[in-house]
Amino acid sequence: MSTAVSPEMETLKTKLKTIWEAGDFSEVAKHIETTAEAFVERLNIKPGMKVLDVACGSGNLAIIAAQKGADVTGLDIAENLVDAAKQRAEKLGLDIAFEQGDAEDMPYADDSFDIVMTMFGAMFAPRPEVTASELVRVCKPGGTIAMANWTPTGFAGQMFKLGGKYVPPPPMPPPVLWGVPDEVAARFGDSITNLTMTPQIADMIFEFGPAEVAEFFKTFFGPTVMALKAMGEENHVPFTNDLVNIWTENNTKNDGSTLVKGEYLEVVATKK
Repeated sequence: MSTAVSPEMETLKTKLKTIWEAGDFSEVAKHIETTAEAFVERLNIKPGMKVLDVACGSGNLAIIAAQKGADVTGLDIAENLVDAAKQRAEKLGLDIAFEQGDAEDMPYADDSFDIVMTMFGAMFAPRPEVTASELVRVCKPGGTIAMANWTPTGFAGQMFKLGGKYVPPPPMPPPVLWGVPDEVAARFGDSITNLTMTPQIADMIFEFGPAEVAEFFKTFFGPTVMALKAMGEENHVPFTNDLVNIWTENNTKNDGSTLVKGEYLEVVATKK
């Protein structure tokens, strides 16, 4: 599949890069580390395997895979997140090749990796069919492609819907369609086999209450940071109130902390 980019798509990609470089997603990623561990655990990674973490953010998956002895590469569009991932790996004494790049046009040869994985990452690239073909292309025949994708009906779906109430979403298919089994199957087509799709729950854990979580997202979560910049100031208070409400309504704790359970679709397939 061609990865050629129109001027309009180039503009959109630049905008998306800016969104993910806003705030600091590495702070957000700390609150889903237990979910990342469980996801990687199920992939049965062995020492010496070549593993790629696509849209790796600050390296949640990549670091766990490297600790299992895999030969790991991580790729992300946001330079600040690649830097954060490099620093984390260095502190832990892990040798991981983190680099800045595009999930829709990856700088790797065909058939390079035993496992190609992505958690809440590649789903945000603007051309899903191109993303799917790239995930397959860089995977070895018989290798594993694994995705964790937020669902439209889960908590993240509600969050994105809330953002869309105040700021029009970018001109691309909604990322949460990667959480719909029929869409996933159509995007991969006959390039894969053994496709399994399992609803899973991500625990989003914060030591503070929902009102502070809302402030946390306004500070660190790129899409929320950029939504606030894009909407009129008269909307800041209603938007913040809505954000507090959504975290409060979904909070399963009553001890001053926050635990929200977000549904995601775990997609695992074998490249033909």
